[in-house]
Amino acid sequence: MAETIGFLGLGQLGLPMAQNLLEAGHALRVYNRTADKAAPLVARGAQLAARPVDTVSPGGVVVSVLWDDASVEGIVDDAFLERLGKDGLHIAMTTIAPETSRRLAARHAAHGSRYLDAPVFGRPEAAAARRLWIPIAGEAAAKERARAVLEALGGQGIFDFGVEPGAAMTVKLAGNFLIMSAMRSLGEALSLASRSGVDPHAVVEMLTATMFGAPIYQSYGKIVADLVRAERPAPSSPIGAKDIGLFRKSAAAVASPAPLADALLPLLG
Repeated sequence: MAETIGFLGLGQLGLPMAQNLLEAGHALRVYNRTADKAAPLVARGAQLAARPVDTVSPGGVVVSVLWDDASVEGIVDDAFLERLGKDGLHIAMTTIAPETSRRLAARHAAHGSRYLDAPVFGRPEAAAARRLWIPIAGEAAAKERARAVLEALGGQGIFDFGVEPGAAMTVKLAGNFLIMSAMRSLGEALSLASRSGVDPHAVVEMLTATMFGAPIYQSYGKIVADLVRAERPAPSSPIGAKDIGLFRKSAAAVASPAPLADALLPLLG
């Protein structure tokens, strides 16, 4: 029988993931700072928790899909950890710094519970369609218990990056750096084409059918071409700015050069 899962964070990504869990037969206890965002889930049988700790079952599973490091560390207080307790599992799906992930893993271990890195690649529509890509890192027992939950909430592919906390977060930051770099370089390339009298949509069609057939170029190409044709600037990206900032911080922590990230960050504000 499917177990009751605590779910924290019902934003654009978290809400469809939680809906997928309900459809898979799991009972949910959900929390969101703005409680009315939980209404579609409550209408389908989910319980609304007044506090993050109220989503937790002793020895149970909790999924967090929050905004940043501070929001995750803010819910993982002593009360949360004590209630989760021995053999409980926290599946952490927020993109945070690897250092923060290691710190959270140590706090969980001190209370006998398990912590799993599991950030996601995919937009809200991919979550709704169960087409997320999920890198994971953590203890073998945590990964074994989490797999069915990750598949139910929308993971079409799960990639194991070992036991060290923070490893999957490093992969996520690397991927987001490449995504943001691709979008910005695509914008500059299509601007050159458009201002030279070449249809940017035709450029995208040709390049994504040949040398640049990656999903990122395919999914964002039309969006960027529309912006270029309308001569509208690329929108600011709070998520991109947050994650490129984390990429730079993580690169500095291991003395890895990041000149492109240094140049990219100011463009995202």
